[in-house]
Amino acid sequence: MSFENVIASHGLAPLTRSASRVLQLNLTRRCNLACHHCHVESSPRRSEAMDAATLERALALLERSPTIDTVDLTGGAPELHSSFRELVRAARARGRRVIDRCNLVVLDEPGHENLAGFLAENRVEVVASLPCYESANVEPQRGRGVFARSIAALQRLNALGYGRPGSGLVLDLVHNPTGAFLPSPQSELERSYKRELWQRHAIEFDRLLTLTNMPIRRYAEWLARRGELEAYQALLVNHFNPAAVPDLMCRTTVSVDWRGELFDCDFNQALDLPCGGKRRTIFAIESLDELE
Repeated sequence: MSFENVIASHGLAPLTRSASRVLQLNLTRRCNLACHHCHVESSPRRSEAMDAATLERALALLERSPTIDTVDLTGGAPELHSSFRELVRAARARGRRVIDRCNLVVLDEPGHENLAGFLAENRVEVVASLPCYESANVEPQRGRGVFARSIAALQRLNALGYGRPGSGLVLDLVHNPTGAFLPSPQSELERSYKRELWQRHAIEFDRLLTLTNMPIRRYAEWLARRGELEAYQALLVNHFNPAAVPDLMCRTTVSVDWRGELFDCDFNQALDLPCGGKRRTIFAIESLDELE
């Protein structure tokens, strides 16, 4: 059964966009990691990056799109883009909430030692990847030494006030499974993360967000090599949750890739499925509200 028929069978068709609320900018494919589950296949070898004209146009559209309340910066490692800090300042000056999707270990990369302080100074919300609170479940997915560096980065963020009650500096963590299975219930995992990270490392954070790995690109290839791709796809189909549909991020997000092309979310971007089925760049529209 097609996805359209599944949606219709639950009385949720047609699936359409709502007013745009989030401008997501995929600034670069370059990353200091090369994680097995990465759906955009980022790595230190990638060099693609949003150019100055595209960034300028994105800010112009932000000015013309009052329904956009959030600028979501992602990549790759968005912090590795040469204009990351300038872009953060510009979005904050325009009164927008800014989210940095951070892999944590970028905070101790050469030349970025004061990055955590910059994020705190500009009240940037950090959404940080931490697949598990145990090294044995993190390093096979993300690389040797990454867990210890991630813990050190979280401690540095905590020292600045991130994740501390009353600070207003938001620190959310993201869990995604390290194998071909679904995540446990989010509330249950959040309790475990908070208990274990506090007891082992005195780390605090705000929320845990669970993410189901999409079987596309690098992760799909990994599943196929293990002979698990078809079984994992069936697992996703059999656990379809109609309650998640009304709040799908693709209904309120405009995701812009490094070339300026428009998508409903970064998963559709990875699959090269353009917004509304029509290939366009941000230079072809006058407001993000046109995508409703």
